[in-house]
Amino acid sequence: MSRDAQKAVILLSGGLDSMVSGAIAREQGFELIALTIDYNQRHKIELQSAAQIAARLDVSEHIVLPLDLSRFGGSALTDDIAVPKTGVTNDIPVTYVPARNLIFLSLTLGLAEARDAKDIYIGVNALDYSGYPDCRPEFIQGFERLADLATKAGDQGNGFTIQTPLQHMTKADIVTEAARLAIDPALSWSCYDPADGNLHCGLCDSCRLRQKGFAEAGLADPTRYAGGS
Repeated sequence: MSRDAQKAVILLSGGLDSMVSGAIAREQGFELIALTIDYNQRHKIELQSAAQIAARLDVSEHIVLPLDLSRFGGSALTDDIAVPKTGVTNDIPVTYVPARNLIFLSLTLGLAEARDAKDIYIGVNALDYSGYPDCRPEFIQGFERLADLATKAGDQGNGFTIQTPLQHMTKADIVTEAARLAIDPALSWSCYDPADGNLHCGLCDSCRLRQKGFAEAGLADPTRYAGGS
């Protein structure tokens, strides 16, 4: 990497999408700073995946920021609410965490401004996803405009770009992109409701979308699912 490489901040959850988004930023020559939010999520095991991915991407800094959203609740990921296992529907599911990406991007923006990074990478997707409103292109566009209004850098004409390289990819496209980038999907974690033995449950929306992606891409799924599926 050039010693003059520009900086980018990646929002790194530990999931497949954030991993591939970060790998794309790395391929594009950025010096990477990773931000992972420990929001007391049910699937806290994803923090281990985030650390492994950060090491694989050779980030210059990895911040794991504690933010206990279980104090708010209102989601199956942060409250005593069962994670749905019946399949992906057209409704916004109870795994939606209120305003999560708005909160997380605000924190990522603060870090980007503090580190003089103008590019922020987030692995949102609006095709094969659970219907969360804070994954839509309209939200990203709105936040980018807000970032220029809310920051000193933006006020001085040095605004930010919210990079969403996976926005219009299917899950199969994302799996294929991981293969092209030679980054092991087994490093990532998707399951919302981990089974005993640190296994993916195989039935939650996120597991179903992950399985669908590998099947449609025609690539072997290295994920360990409960029941051996």
